[in-house]
Amino acid sequence: MDDALVRAGRALRLVLLVVLALVFLIPFYLLVRNGLSSEQDITSPEWTFFPGALRWGNVRELFDDPSVPFARSLLNSALIAVATTLGTLLLASLAGYGLARIPYRHANKVFYGILGTLLVPAAVTFVPSFVLVSSLGWISTLRGLIVPTLFSAFACFVFRQYFLGFPRELEDAAQVDGLGYWRTYWLVVVPNARPVFAAVGTIVFLGAWNSFLWPLVIGQDQNAWTVQVALSSFTTSQVIRLHELFVAAVVSVLPLLLVFLCFQRWIVAGVERSGID
Repeated sequence: MDDALVRAGRALRLVLLVVLALVFLIPFYLLVRNGLSSEQDITSPEWTFFPGALRWGNVRELFDDPSVPFARSLLNSALIAVATTLGTLLLASLAGYGLARIPYRHANKVFYGILGTLLVPAAVTFVPSFVLVSSLGWISTLRGLIVPTLFSAFACFVFRQYFLGFPRELEDAAQVDGLGYWRTYWLVVVPNARPVFAAVGTIVFLGAWNSFLWPLVIGQDQNAWTVQVALSSFTTSQVIRLHELFVAAVVSVLPLLLVFLCFQRWIVAGVERSGID
């Protein structure tokens, strides 16, 4: 009887997980379905699971559209996301390691000051940041899109919490071998902290890729558009190109899925070991 109940419980959980997975996959199905349809199929009152003829030419039409440089936007988003992720990981991990390990009587005050910046709404600093970037002549440049977003108080907090629980024995052994804080960080800490680097890096990459308002304001030239800005250009007050919008959304989601699939096994481990509830 007990074995039967256990098997029934497992079967019920499996069915529930399959149902939830299908529910979460519905938006992806709609993106693919509408991306390979014509305008008439998308707006038709008669719904079909898939249109009679899949329009694979929509993908070619997307990249050939002269009014929206989508390939350039993909490249810009990739450069911005990668540069922002690498820069944030470097700055936040150094700050977190310093606050957690380097003796300094004002370390807690500095840490609380960093946490205090999380309470400041982004709208408050948006205009001053724009004025500063504009005065530097960084409008419609990658520098203007990347540099102001490099430091993350949240990432610094995660790294600091993680390094507080990092085994001191490894650092003590490195110091016995004559390594200072800098070489200990590079040669000992970083190689053994891959889970938290992967977790924070994934979060930062997703945020940089999906960012819209800052790239919209700073990237005033088409050559500086990101994917999100390019997507918004398909629905304007003058024209609505639904099939291009959906196929562009599918293409823009693929890099995010690839990053998540590559680092998913480290994300949970990194967040758990960072001390976040």
